[in-house]
Amino acid sequence: MEGDYRVKMNRRDVISAALHRDDDESCILMGILNITPDSFHAASRQTSHEKAIESGLRMWSQGATWLDVGGESTRPNADFVSQQDELDRVIPVVIGLRQANPDGLISIDTRRPEVARQAIAAGADMVNDVSGLRDPEMVNVVLESGCAVCIMHMQGEPNNMQSNPTYQNCSQEVSDNLKEIANALVMAGHPAQLICLDPGIGFGKTLQHNVELLQQHELFRGINNYSILWGVSRKSMISQLTGKTKTDDRLSGTLAVAAFANEEGIDILRVHDIEEHVDLLNVLNIL
Repeated sequence: MEGDYRVKMNRRDVISAALHRDDDESCILMGILNITPDSFHAASRQTSHEKAIESGLRMWSQGATWLDVGGESTRPNADFVSQQDELDRVIPVVIGLRQANPDGLISIDTRRPEVARQAIAAGADMVNDVSGLRDPEMVNVVLESGCAVCIMHMQGEPNNMQSNPTYQNCSQEVSDNLKEIANALVMAGHPAQLICLDPGIGFGKTLQHNVELLQQHELFRGINNYSILWGVSRKSMISQLTGKTKTDDRLSGTLAVAAFANEEGIDILRVHDIEEHVDLLNVLNIL
């Protein structure tokens, strides 16, 4: 469609480079941009399109490579959001960000194929699907557009995922599941270098599961050397490890995970606090 923003071959090279860190580089940072009234970290909620765009531009200026735009909270027991409400929340922000920064990298955080399709047309470079491409139509969106994709693992649904998470071997089951989905995309012709995998910390996992997944991250690379993304920022895992119940008090624990990720070679960190992570990574690079 004329006027649509489509992933071109030279753009793909840029996107691929932004999904895979080099051995001598720090973790790549993705800023969380929630256009929702009920995200678990209240300070991250954007109350208008204008403020969301302003926040996104600030994150880019602070050092974020990616912005992850989402219009549906997927915290445990989150309220239902209609497709139209989600579209109304995110599409104007994607358009505004793209107009303000034609070269900036944008991810659309959604489980809905139509939201992903419209966001890509508006300027998004990647689909970040917390449901792990469960909807076959989302697979079609990715293959037809040629966009980058982050495939996340979630056991259950947001309204029940923390009821009783159960695995025989969590890290093996989660990594096998994600690699199976990613490998199917590659077999269908999608470039492996445009795929990243997210173990889904806090999405149908206990604290023990979460720690195991972070420690055994090498299982996720696979023969195609997939990019790995972690989203741990201010989550309940940090509360369980530190005793800090308020999300406002979980930054130091989040930065500890970032330091571990940087040491372990994780490619992308999805975080609320760009400036603090940039400072951390800069210091680690010098020491």
